[in-house]
Amino acid sequence: MFRFKQFTIQQDRTAMKVCTDACVLGALADVTADRILDIGTGTGLLALMAAQRNPDAFIDAVELDDAAYSQATENVAASSLGERIQVIHSRIQAVGGEEKRYDRILTNPPFYTNHLRSPDGAVNRALHTDDLPFPELIEVVGRLLKADGQWWVLLPPYEMGVLTQLAEAMNLRPFRRLHLRHHARKPVFRLISGLRYGAEAVTDETLDIYEPDGRTYTAAFRALLQPFYLIF
Repeated sequence: MFRFKQFTIQQDRTAMKVCTDACVLGALADVTADRILDIGTGTGLLALMAAQRNPDAFIDAVELDDAAYSQATENVAASSLGERIQVIHSRIQAVGGEEKRYDRILTNPPFYTNHLRSPDGAVNRALHTDDLPFPELIEVVGRLLKADGQWWVLLPPYEMGVLTQLAEAMNLRPFRRLHLRHHARKPVFRLISGLRYGAEAVTDETLDIYEPDGRTYTAAFRALLQPFYLIF
């Protein structure tokens, strides 16, 4: 269980637990929008963070895995934010159509391709791209994102490069990119990119979670997560 200031995440039945990089995505992404889509919601974390940050947004949170869908539904229902979140049990490839497009799409996608498999099928779905390869993900985003919308995605640096190259073919380009490090002496381990159609320039930023001592949270990280973390 992970308690935030305005909601609680139960995660005993989900393969992907609450992690710092996903929380940074949820706190950073632009959610000033009426309709938001969370692809692969897992515990419901990103959907709940978006609902907290934007009291006027309506959010569709899509999840394929049975146990994760059930747990996300319970987490949303237990929250005061849940009236504006719909948890949908489906493959994202089967969701929506011309009549259903979104102002913002949030994605913390699986990214392993050739790594060793877990005997747990839920873990494989959460970590490996089999159920949602990058080309299919980009096709889905192209179908569901409004012309003036934004797609926010979290990936390791190499995988973000692959995804960005594929998205370029659809004229989806980064306009903002956050390089996330544990601290200044460590390499970047995640990138968070905001993409939109026809973006011509990208603003690059770096966020360190800790000071160089590896224990003290940086002021920038504290400020970003202060609305959510009980410790701040």
